[in-house]
Amino acid sequence: MKALVTGGTGFIGSHLVEALLQRGVQVRCLLRKTSDLKWLKGLPIEIAFGDCSDKSSLKEAVNGVEQVFHLAGVTKAVYEKTYFEVNTFGTENLVHACIESNLHIQKFIYLSSQAAAGPCRSEDKKRESDQCDPISTYGRSKRMGEELSLTHAQEIPLLILRPCAVYGPREKDIYTFFKLLAKRIKPCLSGVERHISLCYVDDIVQAMLLAAQSQQSSGEIFSLSDGQDYRLEEIGDIFAQAMRVNAYCIRVPEWMIIGMASFSEYLAKFSKKPSLLNKGKIEEILQRNWVCDITKAKTALGFEPHIPLEQGAKLTFEWYKKENWL
Repeated sequence: MKALVTGGTGFIGSHLVEALLQRGVQVRCLLRKTSDLKWLKGLPIEIAFGDCSDKSSLKEAVNGVEQVFHLAGVTKAVYEKTYFEVNTFGTENLVHACIESNLHIQKFIYLSSQAAAGPCRSEDKKRESDQCDPISTYGRSKRMGEELSLTHAQEIPLLILRPCAVYGPREKDIYTFFKLLAKRIKPCLSGVERHISLCYVDDIVQAMLLAAQSQQSSGEIFSLSDGQDYRLEEIGDIFAQAMRVNAYCIRVPEWMIIGMASFSEYLAKFSKKPSLLNKGKIEEILQRNWVCDITKAKTALGFEPHIPLEQGAKLTFEWYKKENWL
């Protein structure tokens, strides 16, 4: 079995590459020549140089593989058009390349995002059958990538996975929260209580491997999380407990965090580097309910998350310490 992985140098992608190799799968990674290979160093992988935004570079990458795991994408960008160039049309290019150059693909797994579905507008959990309502540019670009992919579901065996917020070793966004906790600062948003879903990276990788082996109909979508409902403040407490620190809750009003995001976006235009905070990300953070229902993934794929937040937080913190990130 040979698999193509896009986004293999990233947080989730590098964990997936390792898991595939452990299972005896031959792995080919689609990489740009400027890609940082630190997480793939020393691994017995085949490299195909190319870019999902350049359709002509994808023909050789997809040739001869039985599975495609499409993880490449951007979660932060200086300009809004970049989200669509990469997340939307990059996905479409890869699907087209598979259809045109490899008729023997057994499974195309597209790792989308809960942001494509949007938040739950009720007190219930968001289901795959609910109407999609993405509220950020990132979410809209991922949803458009889904829609364009689904138009080819009769031509290629395609499954879409929508993970919630994912954490674990090598992750850099939630890592910022760990850094604040290390300084005994626990930022807490003022206003209404907010709930989200989380999932440890190994469980997301497990779901992708299950999806690749499943016999589910092409075009199905599956939400992924650890199955729990967390209050934002509760997450901070669990992380702090894993770090064995007593952090002080600092209330941050909504207007302040919105202002910080606007200022960060302004500076990003000059530095040409995406900011951690942007208006789209803040719009997502301010929503009351980002909890998803994973019943479909459990029933249809046999997905069973194994890492509870308390254990995952400890594993993540220990890795950050080992790598001198904290």
